Amino acid sequence: MGIKKIKATVVSQDMLASDIFSMWLQVGDMALEAKPGQFISVYSSDDSKLLPRPISICEIDKENGRIRIVYRVVGYGTREFSGCKAGDVLEMMGPLGNGYTLKREKAILVAGGIGIPPMLELAKELDCEKTIVLGYRDELFLNNEFEAYGRVVIATEDGSCGTKGNVLDAIQAEGVDGQIIYSCGPMPMLRALKSYAVEHEIEAWISLEEKMACGIGACLACVCKSKDVDHHTNVHNKRICKDGPVFNAQEVDL
Repeated sequence: MGIKKIKATVVSQDMLASDIFSMWLQVGDMALEAKPGQFISVYSSDDSKLLPRPISICEIDKENGRIRIVYRVVGYGTREFSGCKAGDVLEMMGPLGNGYTLKREKAILVAGGIGIPPMLELAKELDCEKTIVLGYRDELFLNNEFEAYGRVVIATEDGSCGTKGNVLDAIQAEGVDGQIIYSCGPMPMLRALKSYAVEHEIEAWISLEEKMACGIGACLACVCKSKDVDHHTNVHNKRICKDGPVFNAQEVDL
């Protein structure tokens, strides 16, 4: 089927935390092709807002043809989406990008902030022993849902829950170990995890959070530096929306 632009019906929407919303969408056959780590682009109903908002896929319900997104309200588009209710229709395109490479080694899933939602479907689909390390500023969301799929370790900046500090502090404090890392979150966290993976000789896959425009690789608004040379353009660039958003950490310069 590939990428499709469809009108999806909102099945339900709930607020999980301050400005964090969870929405289930009826997307039909699109759910059959969606993979953990991919995203969708959701369009505003305001015709003056031409560019869609990229939102990562949190869960996939293939049987019922639904996908779940969990997003933070940060601007006009997401503010509009947060007002949707069951029965409303949103125009969207997907599934977009490349997802995670699922392996069976003992895994450490590491996520921070709004990078947490796409790790939920990954946690469900990985068939291995796993520890899930979640980093928050203060208010928690989705953490209880991860408990069905592995050991959950929490870090909070204010120390209100779990380890006080960041995800690496929690990994060290809780003696977390594994053979492969899967991660999504803010750039400082990904840089630190890449260094940690190199130091401990662990394979690492990271999902880059980046502002996107077209979502299909045409506009080159979301490039990152790569160690591989594109033989067509002779430059060290990869498009996060099309070549990613998931990369082997050693393939990209952060």
